Amino acid sequence: MTDLATRPAPAPVAPAPKRGAKERWVRRAPLLPALIFAIIVTQVPFLVTLYLSTQGWNALRPGQREFVGFDNYLTVLTDTRLRAALFNTVLLTAGAVIFSLILGLALAILLDRKFLGRSVVRTLLITPFLVMPIAAALLWKHAIYNPTYGLINGIFGGSTDWVSSYPKAAVIATLVWQWTPFMMLILLAGLQSQSHEVLEAAKVDGANAWQIFRRMTIPHLRQYLELGALLGSIYLVNTFDAVFTITQGGPGTATTNLPYEIYLTMFRKFEYGEASAAGVIVVVLTIIVATFALRVISGLFKVEANR
Repeated sequence: MTDLATRPAPAPVAPAPKRGAKERWVRRAPLLPALIFAIIVTQVPFLVTLYLSTQGWNALRPGQREFVGFDNYLTVLTDTRLRAALFNTVLLTAGAVIFSLILGLALAILLDRKFLGRSVVRTLLITPFLVMPIAAALLWKHAIYNPTYGLINGIFGGSTDWVSSYPKAAVIATLVWQWTPFMMLILLAGLQSQSHEVLEAAKVDGANAWQIFRRMTIPHLRQYLELGALLGSIYLVNTFDAVFTITQGGPGTATTNLPYEIYLTMFRKFEYGEASAAGVIVVVLTIIVATFALRVISGLFKVEANR
């Protein structure tokens, strides 16, 4: 029997050679043009906006431009019109997101079942999301809401001016029509990731369809619902096309949201500094919402990786 003590020790494994800085830069070099382009078209304008937000600059008085520090931010936060615009922004965004999620969930449940022509129906339901926002707003303003030849009055009769009578509902309905397909796709992905074995086991144990939906499907879709709500809020908080095209912020300031109020401040009042400050505030709010959205997306990736 060979003495273990006399055996030679195994040779140490040589560590893998470290990649040099030159090799890392060679791999990253193809990404540099895209990075430079992204910085030029996003970060440089934002830095200019930050600078303008500290300036007292009215285009009607070009010779009176001066540094005012944070005065523009104080004006934005204390202006009654901008506070009303902030309230309208929250109301329009929340209404559009909530109704889009509800309708998107219903359509996702429909498309999760097998039936003849499902692919055709799915394609048709996605179509509104592919329509340009300005075109969708024009379609609803003239083809749906028009008091003379609009579809609603053509079906139910009467001559109701829907835009003037229900301005917030008119804008929200247009946004819901356009964003429901987006919510539907996210929730459909969540439904199709659900374990069919677990659902079958629940049916064997005597659970009915409502109990399965309430106790199993909804908890499973929680992160997908959060993701849809957060992404929808990021986009819808910047809604300008529907407000500008359908109501012009009216009647009065009934539908004036932050993007439209920034437009009025910039191109009607010509207060470049105040408009820039309001824009920075909107960006900060959007970044806060986007941070939560990224956390939800990261959580979804971790769940999928652990499957």
